[in-house]
Amino acid sequence: MTGLRDATLDLLLGGTCVGCGRPGRVLCPGCLEGLPVGARPCAPSSPPPGLAPAWAAARYEDVVREVVAGHKERRLLALTPVLGRLLAQAVVALLDDVLGTSVGASVGAGVVLVPVPSRAGVVRARGHDPTRAVVVRAARRLSADVVPLLRSRVGVVDQAGLDLEHRRANLAGSMACRAGPLRALARRDTPAHVVVCDDVLTTGSTAREAQRALEAVGVVVAGIACVAATPRRGPSSAPSQPPEVPPVGVTH
Repeated sequence: MTGLRDATLDLLLGGTCVGCGRPGRVLCPGCLEGLPVGARPCAPSSPPPGLAPAWAAARYEDVVREVVAGHKERRLLALTPVLGRLLAQAVVALLDDVLGTSVGASVGAGVVLVPVPSRAGVVRARGHDPTRAVVVRAARRLSADVVPLLRSRVGVVDQAGLDLEHRRANLAGSMACRAGPLRALARRDTPAHVVVCDDVLTTGSTAREAQRALEAVGVVVAGIACVAATPRRGPSSAPSQPPEVPPVGVTH
C-alpha cells in the first residue's frame, strides 16, 4: 500500500526522496527511520573563544545534509517537521547535560528558544525563513517558547566561500537584540533557560556572534542547539565539563 501511494505521488507531483532519490515522498520511510535519535555535543575544530556548550542531533552529511539543503534552498516545507524533531532532540540533550538532570520530552515554558536570524534579503529570495520555521516546530514539540530576540545588521555578506578568519570578521558585530522581545523576556514571571538555535554548526562563528549579542544585553545563554554539525577535522577543543548555567533569562 505504501509503495502504491508513493508511486501515485510521483505520478502526480513528480516527487523523489531527497535522501535516496526513491520516487514518491520527499523523505522515504527508510531514510526517515535512518535519522539519528538523541544528540551529541559538538564543537568546531577551532571553536571561537567562549563558545557556549553546543549540541547537534546529527553530522552534516549524507541524508541529513540533503534534508537541510532541500528545506532551505528548495523550499521543501514537508521537511520542516523532520528538522524540528532533530532540533528538539538537540535542545533536550543540551539541557540534560547543562542542568545535570533529565528534562524530559516536554521542557515547558521555562525554556526559550532563540533562532539565529536570517538576513532579510536572503529570506525574500528564498520565500521563507527556514531556520525560524524549524525552531518554531521544535518549540511546539517541546512546549517551549520561541522568542526572536536577534536581528541581523546590514553589511553582512554571504558566508559561502569564506575561510575561518574571514567568516569571523564578517560576522563580528553583525547581530543585535530587538528591544520589544527583550523587554517581554525581562517581564517573565519565572526565569528561563535561553538556547540559541540554528540549523548547522560549521565554524561556530554565527553561533558565537548570536551568543555575544545576547550576552551584551544581559541575556544568559544556556547553550547552542543545532540540527547538525559539520564533522570536525581535528581533535575537539571543547571543555570536558560545561559551565554551570543559572536559570536566568536577563541579568540586571
